[in-house]
Amino acid sequence: MLLADDHDLFREAVSAMLTAEGGVAVVSVSRLDAVLQNLAGEPFDLILLDYQMPGMNGFAGLRQVKEAAPTVPVAVMSGTTLRELAEEALANGAAGFVPKTLGIRAMIAAVKRMGAGEIFAPLSMLDSPPALQPPLEDLTRREREVLEGICNGKSNKEIARDLDVQEVTVKLHVKTLARKLGARNRTHAAMIARDGGLLRS
Repeated sequence: MLLADDHDLFREAVSAMLTAEGGVAVVSVSRLDAVLQNLAGEPFDLILLDYQMPGMNGFAGLRQVKEAAPTVPVAVMSGTTLRELAEEALANGAAGFVPKTLGIRAMIAAVKRMGAGEIFAPLSMLDSPPALQPPLEDLTRREREVLEGICNGKSNKEIARDLDVQEVTVKLHVKTLARKLGARNRTHAAMIARDGGLLRS
């Protein structure tokens, strides 16, 4: 299988455990472009992509890899365990959604099932999104992600880096969400977000 994740320690640990305990031959890379380069070589039974990895740009990276390797199952892995993210991954053609919190034995079982052509999505492990009050419920998921960054005091540049998008894209999202919320500025938007239940803590 081909494992792609930009966190070196996590990638190396998962690769080692899959190989040692699952008997799975793993090629691991840290970027989307490296995934595409590897597809030109040996065939893989499964490709596992980190959702937040550089180059992914949401599910655009998933679609790009599926187009490059149409016969290979491509799954998405994430530290976020939101049910709607898993459902969106499957809607975009993913062979499965693997939470990073999954234990190694469950991870091995998931890898083997997806490699055999099954769909893996442990919906019982996933969280439903928090109930939002108007007007927050009108925001798209990406607008909510940008708003969470604003609530955490991050600049547009920092939010862009976290979401792996251009800073100008974040600026457009900020402008749109401020209009939807009727927010005067970033601080006002953050207050509306907290009052509306966007953040759990």
